[in-house]
Order: sequence, then C-alpha cells, then structure tokens
Amino acid sequence: MKPQNILNADLHCHSVVSDGTLTPEALAERAKNNGVELWALTDHDEIGGQHRAAAAAKAQGMAYLTGTEISVTFAGETVHIVGLGFDPDDAALKQGLHNTRNGREQRAMEMSDSLAKVGIHGAFEGALKFVGNPELISRTHFARYLVESGVCKETNEVFRKYLTEGKPGYVPHRWATLKDAVTWVTQAQGIAVIAHPGRYNFSANEEYALFTEFKAHGGRGVEVVTGSHTRQEFVKYAETAKEFGLAASRGSDFHSPDESHTDLGALPFLPGDLTPVWELLADRIQA
Repeated sequence: MKPQNILNADLHCHSVVSDGTLTPEALAERAKNNGVELWALTDHDEIGGQHRAAAAAKAQGMAYLTGTEISVTFAGETVHIVGLGFDPDDAALKQGLHNTRNGREQRAMEMSDSLAKVGIHGAFEGALKFVGNPELISRTHFARYLVESGVCKETNEVFRKYLTEGKPGYVPHRWATLKDAVTWVTQAQGIAVIAHPGRYNFSANEEYALFTEFKAHGGRGVEVVTGSHTRQEFVKYAETAKEFGLAASRGSDFHSPDESHTDLGALPFLPGDLTPVWELLADRIQA
C-alpha cells in the first residue's frame, strides 16, 4: 500500500454552483481524467452541488469528500475556510451558509454603482449572465463581464485595474466570523481547513493570531499544497502545519479551463512528514 501523502487528492475546486465555469459532473470527469483519486467540490458559501458531485464522483469510480469554502472576515481581511467531510444536509451549516451568501446581492449592486461612476454601465446585469443565482454573485462574475464587454482582455487584468481595494468597483463585505465557520463545519461532523494561507496580506503576528484562533475554535487542517502557493510556500506552510499540529490538505483551487493556471490533480504531492487531512476523514470518504 502506497503512503497516504502520495495520494492524488484534489480537495479544492469550484463549479457553476458558485464561480466556476464547469458543472459538478464535468469537474468530476476532468478530475478523473487527470488522475485524481480523492476529490472534493468546494463551492463558495454553498453546498447545493454536493449531492450531484458525490453522484458524479461515484459514476467515475472516484472517492469523494463533501466540501465548501466559507468566506470569513478576520483582522479586516477576507479569509477562506474550507470545510471537508461534513454532512451536507446539516441544518445549521445550511442556514449559516445561506446567511453568509445573503450579503452578496447588495454588495454586487454597490460594485455596479461604483463601476458606473467610471463609465462602465450595466455591470450588475452583465455579471448576472454568468451566474444563475444572485445570492452567489461574486467579483469573478463581474470580471468575466468586463472581459466579455471588452473593458479588459483577461480576468487577471480586471483585478489589476478594478474590483480590488483602492480601485473602481471595490466594495468590502463582512462575512462570517472565524468561529462561526469552524463551528458550522465541525458540528456537521466535518473538518475545517485554512485555505491558501499564502494569499492573505497578514503580518507575521496577524498570521500567528489567525492560526492560534483557528485552532482554539476546533480547526484541524491547513492547505499546504495549493494552486496559488509557490514552492517556498509549500515548505513554509508545511512547517506551520507541524508547528500548530494541523493536518495538511492539497487542492488546485480550479475554477475554469480558461482561467486557472493549475489544473485539477496537477499539484505536487504533500511532504511525507505531514498528516494528510484525509487520514482524519477516512470514515467520511464516499467510495
């Protein structure tokens, strides 16, 4: 039997249920074709695609863990907490995620108003074309509209010029608290994981506070190998996992064949001296 750390697990990606461009079924097929052995769909603040994803994984002969990515406000920044292996029918988790989504539509309207002031009109309606549910509208949908309408050539350019702090279209949003997110996941029999910690603009003290508080609330994992991390960050967060006694997760954060620079299943394996998060979730894996 091969070591657990060299399992090709991809436990972070997004479908059309949030801000991805592929259906859960198409993602499952792509993951399987790319050699993924254990998969999780982690749509933003939403678990409406979980039963479809689990059925699609089963049809592909691929093991599956339930997943979501919860938006949290911590120290004035948006932080993402991935939940894995939870009961997708848990009432408190579903209600908490609904409440978190609820602020998105109002925020989107404010983003559209801000863009209109610099001559970009109809952005709310344009972004809506890329999302079926206004509850789930996000900056990514606005970015796709700005590309479609010719304002920018690609989504990366959008985020350089718009929708980020200090630029037109930026509207902050207060999400769930760290305690809320970790509690919802753990009370639904899942494990909470800090997503892509290398992406946050924290000082060393703020990052230490994030990990300390996360662990105090019952968080048990951190993404070490993920699409936005550099090789140096793989090493750094492997050390952080050991320092805080956290299990390690691995996920591409794949959104779209046209936008994502890391494909499903294409990451390096976890370092061998870490505990993979899926070891802690062995009884939650759907084969």
